[in-house]
Amino acid sequence: MHRRGAAILFLVMTLSSCSSPSHHAATVTTRPGVTGTAQPGTDPETAAALVRIAQVFNNDYDNNNDGPAWDRWDARSQAVISRAEYIRRHAECSAAPQGPAYVESATPGPHGAWLVRYEIGGLQFTDYWYYIHRRWEFDLLLSNPGAARLYRLPFAQYAAQAGCQDH
Repeated sequence: MHRRGAAILFLVMTLSSCSSPSHHAATVTTRPGVTGTAQPGTDPETAAALVRIAQVFNNDYDNNNDGPAWDRWDARSQAVISRAEYIRRHAECSAAPQGPAYVESATPGPHGAWLVRYEIGGLQFTDYWYYIHRRWEFDLLLSNPGAARLYRLPFAQYAAQAGCQDH
């Protein structure tokens, strides 16, 4: 919850200078019996399920439950930072407290994306989600490109630019 404030401010400043998002190369595995990376369960491919999942995702983030939040990222996003490093950075670098997120809707968007709209403290935000391998996955690169850039930095630079309180 407390990290979201700095992330939102950074996101708002960053997004004002961003161009439109690029096409997401989503692939869906629909063949029964295909094995691969073990993923917990499958999700219904409905807007209602996505709203519920996005709310849990935001609650996990707000409550510093970083592992399950990272687990919902798509493969492109997970390639930006390892799960362990993501958890470490959030444990060692907290930002100012921010109010909870309230997921309001999920609607089909461009190029197979689903747009999840939510509100934090009266501000409106939109995240990009995709239905991949029968699971809803969050796209960090489209939803928060500023955070993706920060996660690619060495920790000291990340901490300085993210405005960490205890680094």
